Amino acid sequence: MLTPAQQESWETRGFFIVQRFAQQAVCDAMLARAIEIARLAAGGNPSGRALVTAEAKPNPDARNPEDRVSKIFRLQRDGVFNEFCTAPSVLDLIEGILGANIDCFLSQFIFKNQGAMGQPWHQDSYYFPFNNTPQVGLWLAVTRATLDNGCLHVLPGSHREAVHAHVPDRRPQANYGYLEIVDHDMTASIPVLMEPGDLLVFHSHLMHRSLDNVSSGIRAAMVWHYTPAGTIDRSAEKFGRAAVVNDFMPVRRSTGRAA
Repeated sequence: MLTPAQQESWETRGFFIVQRFAQQAVCDAMLARAIEIARLAAGGNPSGRALVTAEAKPNPDARNPEDRVSKIFRLQRDGVFNEFCTAPSVLDLIEGILGANIDCFLSQFIFKNQGAMGQPWHQDSYYFPFNNTPQVGLWLAVTRATLDNGCLHVLPGSHREAVHAHVPDRRPQANYGYLEIVDHDMTASIPVLMEPGDLLVFHSHLMHRSLDNVSSGIRAAMVWHYTPAGTIDRSAEKFGRAAVVNDFMPVRRSTGRAA
C-alpha cells in the first residue's frame, strides 16, 4: 500500500516522509491534550495509562507544568492520539511494511521545550528486544521541526546495520534512559526539517538523533511504534525488568479493519 517512491525510499534509506499528512487542527488538538495531561499529573490527577516524565535538566523559564515535561508515554488509547494511530490512512502505510496484523506497542508525546537537550545517536531497536524485527515508527511533527529547535537527524541507509552497542549518554543532566552509539561514522547524516502535520515513517534500525532546542519556542512531536501481531517482548530478559512504557494494543487484523 506504499507508493513506488515510498517503497524505494524505505528499502534504500530506511524512511520516507509524507508531507501535510495531518491537518493543523489535529496537531493543535494533540498539543492541547498533552498539556492537559501534564497539568493533571502535576495536580496529582493522572490521566488513564499516561506516564509523564520530566526533563532531567531544569528549565529556568518554566511557568507551567508542561514546561518541565520531557515526554508523555502510553497515549495510544487516549482520544485524539488513538484516533490518529488507528486511522485507516495510517494503518494502510504500516500494512504496506509489516502486513495486515498489526499492534501499536509504544507511543510518546515529546515536548522538547526551549533549552531541552537532544537525544544522541541511537537505534530504536536497541530498546525493543523483541523476537522479530523491524518495527515501524511514525514521527508526527506537531509543531515545526527546525535546525534551531532540535529537529531529527537521520543516517540514510543505516537501517541495514545490525543493532549496534549503545553506551549511556555521558552528558550531565541527560534524560533517564538516553543511550548512544559511538562506534559508527555519522558524517553522512542529514537533518529532517518538517512542518506541522508532516509524517516521518522510519525503520527501527535507522540511526537517528536530535540536537538541543536553542530556539525560543517548543518543538513538539508525537511518536507511535508498530509491530506485527504476536510479537514477544523480551525486555525483562535484556534489561532485567519489563518495559513500563510498552502497551501492546491491537490496531489491525487481516480483516482490514481496526481492531
